[in-house]
Amino acid sequence: MKKFVLYLFSLVYGMIVNFRNTLFNLNILRAREFEVPVISVGNITVGGTGKTPHTEHLIQLLSKKFNIAVLSRGYKRKTTGFLVVETSSTSRQAGDEPLQIKMKFPSVMVAVDEKRVRGIEKILEISEKRPDVIILDDAFQHRYVTPSINILLIDYSRMITDDDLLPLGRLREPASNRDRANIIIVTKCPKEIKPIDERIITKDLHIWPYQDLFFSRIKYGELKPVFPDKVAEKKPNLDGDTGILLLSGIANPQSLKEKLLQITSSVVSAEYPDHHPFTLKDMERVSGQLEAMSAEKKIIVTTEKDTFRILEIAGLPETVASHLYYIPIEIGFINQTENEFDKKIMKYVGENKSNFELHTRKNKI
Repeated sequence: MKKFVLYLFSLVYGMIVNFRNTLFNLNILRAREFEVPVISVGNITVGGTGKTPHTEHLIQLLSKKFNIAVLSRGYKRKTTGFLVVETSSTSRQAGDEPLQIKMKFPSVMVAVDEKRVRGIEKILEISEKRPDVIILDDAFQHRYVTPSINILLIDYSRMITDDDLLPLGRLREPASNRDRANIIIVTKCPKEIKPIDERIITKDLHIWPYQDLFFSRIKYGELKPVFPDKVAEKKPNLDGDTGILLLSGIANPQSLKEKLLQITSSVVSAEYPDHHPFTLKDMERVSGQLEAMSAEKKIIVTTEKDTFRILEIAGLPETVASHLYYIPIEIGFINQTENEFDKKIMKYVGENKSNFELHTRKNKI
């Protein structure tokens, strides 16, 4: 009965989403196209598909040669409107993901605005040096902007072709709307994918000639202390006897848990909702969970994104601070296709970054 009710709600939700998309397709609702190249990174599912590490890959790639800016909605922030993110900002002001990006790339302009058209306009207005390209984080559904390159991320473990619309499933819109993407990346893949599995996924996704399909995986870095002056070991030596308390406030911590289980079978989870605003009470609970673990050597492992919300907690228990580490991540492309992806992005931006200058000169004639 419950599933049937969810199915009915999914039908209604689907009609609303399809009606909205039809209005855009008929130009009744108008999308704005900018002279500056805009690269959108997003998904059509609720939950983590790896948007932040893919966005960071683009920043690292493009910043070698171009002046770039990043615009995000700033999900779960407590502010509204346009805001330039500074290294002194808090996650409550900017959102944890934009803050993470700013901290890793302090020379890059990072801004947040729930209205992306306004956000791009403000970036172009206030920038001392006009960006050659703007990266939109989590903007596949934000159709008021027509991106130059639309990158769609799909989780390997939950393909959109096997999923349902909200609230029955996790799809924000029908899987067929993947047709809007120029590039599709199947994320969180195993280290190696058999050619037959690639062919099956390619067939299931109905890749069009104008679309490029890539496969990526998560690469985990070495553990880093959140409070370097408080931990006993800067680089903990983990083995099968180590007890790990996995503290997470992300959409899908399963892949991280599987990674830790490769080190030790003693992994206890303290899972909170995505972007959860951690409180002192939460940390006191975590401290109790750590003390209850029987392992002689034990640590707390969290995600890089979660650290920014934890750092803002006043009076953090010493037990937590002295055992807390985070694990950085980045992406890697499967079957040596990273060079192909990078070349495609760099070539497009290089050929189109001067559109604004050409447009301006044309208007002055």
